[in-house]
Amino acid sequence: MSRSKKRVLVAMSGGVDSSVAAALLVDQGYEVIGATMQVWDYSQCDIEEGNGTCCSSLDVDDARSVADKIKIPFYVINCESKFKESVIDPFVADYMKGQTPLPCVNCNTYLKFDHLIHKMRELDCDYLATGHYAQIQTENGKSFIATSVDDWKDQTYFLFTTNSEIIPKLLFPIGHLQKPDVRKIAEDKGLVVAKKKDSQGICFVGNQGYGNFIESQVGKKALDEMRGLFRRYPNGEVMGEHKGIHHYTYGQSKGFGLDHHEKMFVIKVDADTKTVWLGDEAYLFGHDLTLRDMKLMDQLDEEQIYNVKIRYQHKGAPAKIKKDGNGFKVSFVDKQRAITPGQAAVIYKDKKLIGGGWIVV
Repeated sequence: MSRSKKRVLVAMSGGVDSSVAAALLVDQGYEVIGATMQVWDYSQCDIEEGNGTCCSSLDVDDARSVADKIKIPFYVINCESKFKESVIDPFVADYMKGQTPLPCVNCNTYLKFDHLIHKMRELDCDYLATGHYAQIQTENGKSFIATSVDDWKDQTYFLFTTNSEIIPKLLFPIGHLQKPDVRKIAEDKGLVVAKKKDSQGICFVGNQGYGNFIESQVGKKALDEMRGLFRRYPNGEVMGEHKGIHHYTYGQSKGFGLDHHEKMFVIKVDADTKTVWLGDEAYLFGHDLTLRDMKLMDQLDEEQIYNVKIRYQHKGAPAKIKKDGNGFKVSFVDKQRAITPGQAAVIYKDKKLIGGGWIVV
């Protein structure tokens, strides 16, 4: 089939970013198709649909309204079973193992840049576009992901698992814009989402908190097995009992229910013994971490100093990366606070996304 215009499938979450992405592509002359993934039944959690959510029924309505406004075809794709298998279940399992998971990466890996890539091909589209704050750039004829112009909103941290082969097929239409500019475009175009709140936190957890969400997903026996002791780090003094390791993460300083006067922090969580170790903040800092399941979009130079982010809001810090057995060792120039198992360490060279892996130590 011959076409005069390039066809693009746009992942529309019902938020302002993906809505403006679709509208800009229409302005640029692309043949645009909108699609929203229905991933989660919001009646299962204490959160108001359309108020900081993503892909709820009200968000689907907003995406459809935008599609009608900019005159593009629109589809709703039911992804609830895939989302539960690839995002919800691993999220719960990681918390039960004393880790702090990063479900947005799995959503990108197994839904946006896998499930929707298949839909893109089924619909004979040339590209898949999203509202991510990121950019696609080219160097020596090879496409790569680069950070967005808006440093505060940059979302490349969540994209380190992206298959290099699909990068030339991706478009990030708002990556060159600041967030206020995106809202201004939405307002100028009369889009219903112009003043809509951004999605907040983990979309499927809502107001109930991580601990309560996990308790809604597992049985009482499994929850009872998560209970254990608070111990003082490093001397091992028993400080009391806790209500389950899934309620605690590295660096946490509240919610212990203990009678102590000095400020304490979660230093580590031992899933084998169900022990939560509390101590002074100084014990949270370390130079080194180990990564598993490393994904690389470019070759690593072990003598090169890279910028490495260990959480989304982390600004990044200089470090060297070396192969270490079956994994990789990251050694920071300066100590970093609360290196947390289950989170990702994501590697940059200047603005170029090199890759990343999952923190195990």
